[in-house]
Amino acid sequence: MSRTGTQYSADFERALAVGRPPNVVRLFPNSKALIVSGKVIDRALAAKGHAMAIAANGRNYFVVRGALRAAQRANAAIIIEIAKSEGGANAYCAVNYWNLARLVDALCNEMGITVPVAVHADHYGIKSEADLEAARVEIPSMFDAGITSIAIDASHLPDDQNLLANLALNPYVPKWAGLETEVGEIKGKEGLSTVEEALFLIQGLNAHDIHPDWIALNNGTTHGIEASDEGIQVDLTAEIHAALEPYRVSGAQHGTSGNSSARLREIAARTRTTKANVATALQMISWGVEVNDYGNAILDDQGRFRKVEGEGVTEALWAEMVAYAEARGWKKGDYKRLNLPFENKLLGQPAEVRERMARRVEEFVHRLIVDVFNGADTAPLAIQAILDAGSYDLGPKGRRIEDPAEWTEDRIRQRAAAIQSDKGPAGDFDD
Repeated sequence: MSRTGTQYSADFERALAVGRPPNVVRLFPNSKALIVSGKVIDRALAAKGHAMAIAANGRNYFVVRGALRAAQRANAAIIIEIAKSEGGANAYCAVNYWNLARLVDALCNEMGITVPVAVHADHYGIKSEADLEAARVEIPSMFDAGITSIAIDASHLPDDQNLLANLALNPYVPKWAGLETEVGEIKGKEGLSTVEEALFLIQGLNAHDIHPDWIALNNGTTHGIEASDEGIQVDLTAEIHAALEPYRVSGAQHGTSGNSSARLREIAARTRTTKANVATALQMISWGVEVNDYGNAILDDQGRFRKVEGEGVTEALWAEMVAYAEARGWKKGDYKRLNLPFENKLLGQPAEVRERMARRVEEFVHRLIVDVFNGADTAPLAIQAILDAGSYDLGPKGRRIEDPAEWTEDRIRQRAAAIQSDKGPAGDFDD
């Protein structure tokens, strides 16, 4: 697929003229890539109804390439993202917060991608005061590099500190940008989010005239390789989304790897979720590892990942990757750390191998978009949202309905002290 001969519709050209945020225009003044705010993607999926956009974690070049091709085939609005653990200052991937937009823009222009794409900084984690101080410098630098949407994730902290961190960092996020917040650290069936906690966070933000596009919950999933089929608690998610309905916030579903297609269809059909993150499965698929319907890697009789011969990386390179991991005593969940040391070796493979890596991602993502997430044909809805607004800035979905006087710092701490919740076990649950 290449840009040669690409036909750009009149609506696309109009959206391109007004729909790209100012940081994107400044970075890529001559681009034909329709990189947009995350708000645009959310509105498109909400307009279709009972539909989720895939938020593909671009842990390597081939995941980004394949996901964009799948979105183009499905005529679907898409989010390409990277999380702080994957692509922050101490990352385990070569793709990062500061080069992701450049990669997306280059690939869109090369392949003639005409669907709207948001570039999302996922799980921008805040765990301490030191993290807050660093964020005041780092978040603007990420938007300077073309990020168009961000998840402020202070869910590791107590409820009052989570809200206060979101308030403290909001001035550093452009008003036009997509915004995600999170309650309940993603850690499986432990420490599940509650209606009370979610309302506390969203109401406190609302009082300060902050209207997130998405809220992520701990609704039963985990990051990385999921060994059980506990998965998403759909009833809990639906209950929380119903309680938040007056605030017009959509859901972001994290940890989709490890959940069956049936459960993912149910989360789309029964909740207000418009964004679904897929990370570990895409990494494994690009390498040529066999996965099941849950996106979980399939193991052989020796408990090792089962590599499909003639798919993904070459057999020789896969053997080198496995040896590298085993020499360091890495468990299966640690294989994600192969991304950084092996990115250049992946890029240095023969053209036909690079192509099959991207194609394998494309096929998997296309199936998710069309058959599972109900996300096909949402690109025109995203373009229409831009044209209706006449701008890259779609504004907030909600309005302020909470009294700011009831949400001062002192009142926030008092309210949080009365919340009954179980945060689950301590530990490092970053992906």
